[in-house]
Amino acid sequence: MPELVSAIIGLLIAIVVVTIMLRSVRVIRQQQVGVVERLGKFRRTLEPGPHLLVPIIDSVRYTMDMREAVVPFPPQGVITEDNLMVGIDSVIYYQVVDPVRAAYEAQNYIQAIEQLTMTTLRNIIGGLDLEQTLTSREEINQKLRAVLDEATGKWGIKVNRVELRAIEPPATIRDAMEKGARAERDKRAAILTAEGQRQSMILSASGDREASILRAQGERESAVLRAQADRQASMLRAEGEAQAITTTFNAIHAGKPTQSLLAYQYLRMLPNLAKGESNKVWIIPSELNDALKGLGNIAGRAQAAADDVEEGEFSAPTKVDVFAEIEAQKGEDAEQAQKSVQQAIAEAEALEGRRVARLDHERTNALTMGEQAPASLPVPEQTPEPGQA
Repeated sequence: MPELVSAIIGLLIAIVVVTIMLRSVRVIRQQQVGVVERLGKFRRTLEPGPHLLVPIIDSVRYTMDMREAVVPFPPQGVITEDNLMVGIDSVIYYQVVDPVRAAYEAQNYIQAIEQLTMTTLRNIIGGLDLEQTLTSREEINQKLRAVLDEATGKWGIKVNRVELRAIEPPATIRDAMEKGARAERDKRAAILTAEGQRQSMILSASGDREASILRAQGERESAVLRAQADRQASMLRAEGEAQAITTTFNAIHAGKPTQSLLAYQYLRMLPNLAKGESNKVWIIPSELNDALKGLGNIAGRAQAAADDVEEGEFSAPTKVDVFAEIEAQKGEDAEQAQKSVQQAIAEAEALEGRRVARLDHERTNALTMGEQAPASLPVPEQTPEPGQA
């Protein structure tokens, strides 16, 4: 029996020794710091790695995580300057820089940061209206971070960043804002449509004006050409009639007509005198015989005078070649058209030369400035020779 008691006591002693040894060894993980207290008072901090502690006397009271942490806060109701309630959802990025202060300066620094964030937001948003609140998010973040960083510095906490995740105005305000945005979009669309219609009407009016001018110029040139054609046609008709009369008159004199021929021609003209829609009755004049006698006397005297004149005094007139004149006119028109074509080719070559010179000048400037010539510049085309147009 005494041996059993001794074994139990030895086992208990071994268990106590092992427990004391385990409690005297403490391992701190990476990016963590242990805060050691000796008999309830701060003693030292433990860096990452294994450490030996005095059993029972020393204990690791706090293990602080030195990594940057993210804490989202639930939406908070805040009143703006224009008395509108908005809900703001915020996120805080913080990091423990002094584990001793973080352990002993604040009882619960997370809750303290949340309450400080709420009060600071109310103070900042209270000086802004709804529109400024919605458009000044970055400015609000900067002000809030500055206030939190200053307040949490004595707690060993550094606030790296503050973000407002959402700013929710009331439902009625959202509806009004949507209606306003829709009205603004409709207004811009109406303005753009009206501007497009205005430009279209201006371009249409300009096109109609140019078309009217070109049409009037075309009608003027057409009228001038028609007048010239009528003039030339009238001149040709008059010239032809004059040539015909001259030819007839000279042919009559050259043929030396007799009295009987003149009387015969007179009689042939009598039916033409009777033609006409209004001529119902035609009476042959009684003086026809006298007229014939007078014409015969005149013809006789003319014959006597013609006998006195040397034969061959009267000759047929020179024939006028009207078709030759038309061909000559066509030649002049073709020459004028060729001159117009040559002038147009010369003007086109001058324009092409100025364009090529401008492109060369732009390339020279681009190379001088050390820049690559734009790819959109067109390559100058080979100017055709005037004979190759």
